[in-house]
Amino acid sequence: MYAVPILESALKSSNATPLRFEIFVISLAAILLEVSYTRVFSFKLVYYFTYLIIGIALLGLGAGAVAAACLPWLRSARSRVTVGQCGIGAAIAVALSYLVVSLLQVNAGRLISAISGAWYDVIAFEGAKLGLLCFVLFLPFMLVGVAIAVILATRSDSINRLYFADLAGAALGCALVVPAMQILSPPGCVMLAGGMLALSAVRWNSVASIAIAAVLLGFASFPGVLPDPVADSTKTISPQNMEGQTVLFSQWSPVFRVDAVELQLPEGERLRLIHDGLWGSIIPKFDGNVEALTRYDSNIRALPFALLPENPDVTIIGSAGGNEIQASLYFGAERIRGIELNPVTISLLTDHFADYSGRVAEHPKVEIHNAEGRSFIARDPEAVDLIWFVAPDSYAAMNAATSGAFVLSESYLYTVEMIELALRHLTPDGIVCAQFGEVRFEVEANRTGRYLASAREAFRRLGIDDFARHVMVTTSKSYFTASTILLSVTPFDEADARALAEAVAKDPDGRVHYSLLERDPDFTEADIIDLPQEQLAEWFDQRPTLIHPITDDAPFFWHFVRFRDALAPSSGINPEKGFGEQLLVVLLLIATVFALIFLGIPFAARSQVWREIPNKPNAALYFAALGAGFMLLEVTLIQRLTLLLGYPTYSLTVTLFSLLVFTGLGSLACQRFDDVRRILPWMVGLLGALVAFYAFALAPLVDQLIGLPFAARILAAMILLTPLGLCLGVFMPLGLRTVAGWTEHSEEYIAWAWAVNGFFSVVSSVGSSILAMTFGFTFTILAAYALYIVGTAALLSARVESR
Repeated sequence: MYAVPILESALKSSNATPLRFEIFVISLAAILLEVSYTRVFSFKLVYYFTYLIIGIALLGLGAGAVAAACLPWLRSARSRVTVGQCGIGAAIAVALSYLVVSLLQVNAGRLISAISGAWYDVIAFEGAKLGLLCFVLFLPFMLVGVAIAVILATRSDSINRLYFADLAGAALGCALVVPAMQILSPPGCVMLAGGMLALSAVRWNSVASIAIAAVLLGFASFPGVLPDPVADSTKTISPQNMEGQTVLFSQWSPVFRVDAVELQLPEGERLRLIHDGLWGSIIPKFDGNVEALTRYDSNIRALPFALLPENPDVTIIGSAGGNEIQASLYFGAERIRGIELNPVTISLLTDHFADYSGRVAEHPKVEIHNAEGRSFIARDPEAVDLIWFVAPDSYAAMNAATSGAFVLSESYLYTVEMIELALRHLTPDGIVCAQFGEVRFEVEANRTGRYLASAREAFRRLGIDDFARHVMVTTSKSYFTASTILLSVTPFDEADARALAEAVAKDPDGRVHYSLLERDPDFTEADIIDLPQEQLAEWFDQRPTLIHPITDDAPFFWHFVRFRDALAPSSGINPEKGFGEQLLVVLLLIATVFALIFLGIPFAARSQVWREIPNKPNAALYFAALGAGFMLLEVTLIQRLTLLLGYPTYSLTVTLFSLLVFTGLGSLACQRFDDVRRILPWMVGLLGALVAFYAFALAPLVDQLIGLPFAARILAAMILLTPLGLCLGVFMPLGLRTVAGWTEHSEEYIAWAWAVNGFFSVVSSVGSSILAMTFGFTFTILAAYALYIVGTAALLSARVESR
């Protein structure tokens, strides 16, 4: 699939037996495996491993293709035999890799802590486990890469049909993976991919193929018998943290996995909901008697209602287990709309724990919508009295290391643009309420400070400069500090401040930190509210952590630590001091080492030939620029289109599908181009126009499209990616065709060029997020274009000697 162009120009042998079925099934299985593992690793470790999985898949596919080119014995045997052996081997590797992935506990938190504290024995132990995990993931993709390369190498006269079979399989895999994960679960989809790889060998060894496929497809059909992935020890669901507790419910979904655990608290019985291994919410036990919910009188959920008119209209973003829904009923809301992204979470209230939750979802005043919060508000024509943001780390703050998991995820619910959108959807006296769990509020209230900074910028864009009259801030303490930020387009008055103070006073641990009547002198983040606009930038620069306003261009709400500070020595795990950023750097190093080893080893046996290859610096720069530039564009667009499509899994599959199909079509179309020196400058110019669109026009267009139905948003994303895919598909085959004509060692040159491209693709799959987090999506997209310019200039400036 990714290796399609590698040998097309160099290997001219043919074979009478078509292998279109094999390449179709192998490509389909590879995509299923890749995307399914992104969900497994989001649960097992953290969300960011999504991009490491992409890098490992690219690495394996590229390394397999390089091995096929550099090791002639792979192509000397009957190709059907080689492909069949790779299919069977990959199927077995998938089964073994899942066993290792599920049973081996890798503790990324301990690894980062050990690196910071220079505990070399822990570094060696945890680093070796993470390396083993990456290696077992790499093996099936490498065998897939060998199989695809051999098919193309031995059937160059049927390259067009094989190419379309490859694309069709990959495209079908992208289309099937989300519904397949809903039906079979991500671990079941991993086994499904293994079974399909085994079936790809059915024409070589039908007995072994069918036998292995039957076993793996059996596991896919009954995923409950598979071992559950053992999560990082810092996660709520880890064996260390779950000792003595019973999981009452567990279900995977393409959004996140949900586990329910019974929990006894002083205020009553609860079900703790664990989202992708982290404490995400609770379901309070409820008998349906609203008048009996008096516990909310002294709870932070009472605060917005102290300022609202009677019978308010409430919209809850992230309604989860219904805690805020119950509070809204108790305080007399006339209509309550709970917006929840994960259908599994909704099913807990409507089905699995309906009686436990007092059938609150069936209450006549309650509506629960399966939707993404920002999209729902954008298409909602009605103004409401309260838009309530329930932050996902409000519960997770109790787990000392979990906030690091959020650092690397983009969150479009807390950006300047989202706050502005919410304010525009309020009634004249309406309120936006955002609540966050703070790990160390007294020392550095990072979440509260960042949201205040973003809110002030949103008010400025609305033409409101007296931000201090439109905001109030409180906190409450229980297991952690919970902050409440209240915003209103209509200025708060002294009566509002007194009403809030009275509500806060009902909580013995409650405190008002900012209002018209009170300003806590120890609340340093109040400077964000009070300082003149022209002094804010300097204040943010002097702050030890990053809490400047965030926008849709860099929506990393939980990215508080500069990368240079994250690498400074420290002791222990401090989630406010760069755990996520440190993890990102470690993953970048791992990706670099793996790429150097597995893309460089095959050339050791051909060192003499490698020395005879001409123009290596020019070619290296060109293919390195293509590898890095393509991944910067792909990963950035995955992150940016998350806003349009609602969740990373959807954005990942749609972006991969679109770029895969249309890049392939672009590669096919470029076969008619002969004059590289004439066509490449034109393609660079076209790419520049497209990059300008994605950098400056995509965001406002997404704002217009976000309110469309989900199917329409998928179609819109595919249309937006079509011209980019067609354009990018030209550069690689033109470059390979060009360097193949420079030397009689064309096979080796193509393999070497692909290795260079693969190395920088793997490294950039991780590095792209570092760039985006540091400089934003626009900068990253423009940097990708700069790489294409530099690479093209290098290729066109090479001196070519006539052969």
